[in-house]
Amino acid sequence: MSTLYLVATPIGNLEDITLRALRVLKECDVVAAEDTRRTGQLLKHFEISKPLLSYFQFNEAKRSEDILQRLARGEKVALCTDAGTPGISDPGERVVKAAVAAGFKVEPIPGPCALVAGLTASGLPCDEFHFVGFLPHKSGQRRNLLEKLKIIPGTLIFYESPYRVIKMLEELVDIYPDRQVVLAREITKKFEEFIRGTPRDLLDQMQKRSIKGEFVVLVSPMPM
Repeated sequence: MSTLYLVATPIGNLEDITLRALRVLKECDVVAAEDTRRTGQLLKHFEISKPLLSYFQFNEAKRSEDILQRLARGEKVALCTDAGTPGISDPGERVVKAAVAAGFKVEPIPGPCALVAGLTASGLPCDEFHFVGFLPHKSGQRRNLLEKLKIIPGTLIFYESPYRVIKMLEELVDIYPDRQVVLAREITKKFEEFIRGTPRDLLDQMQKRSIKGEFVVLVSPMPM
């Protein structure tokens, strides 16, 4: 039966691949990948040989049509992003909407997700949270969004690059000075690290070190 599989892939440690993900990748007709080179390396590591179809932010519309045509022919398509779960701050949402609208089966293959891994090990409340993803690049838009989020209940979760994490901490110092913040860096990788403190504490620490790796930034809920 034609199916669009959303295959979560490791965010660092290859041991995090699931048995089900490996089975689906072996049985599918084609793998739609955000980066065919990176996914190709993953498939090679697990000795899987499959045709690769490039599917990323700037060709989503065209590739979604291609994937729907494949599904219409009865094919099984596995969608992978560079790392983690498709659709979570990565391509995938558009083709899922199109497949659902066309009546095709969409099946999630759960696995690694940086926001969940970061939240559960953060020490911050997990019962309610709000995932934001990446903040806008423009400073004014970033600050406006952070201001609006102040009244949102639950732990706030962001993704941030090593090139902008200092800027984000400076903004948190101004807007969330009394909140507890956790920087989860290089999750599941060799140099995994959780750094905890107030925005000012963390800003002082990070300004004194070389910053590498992708970050999940978690902000404690608004005090009641």
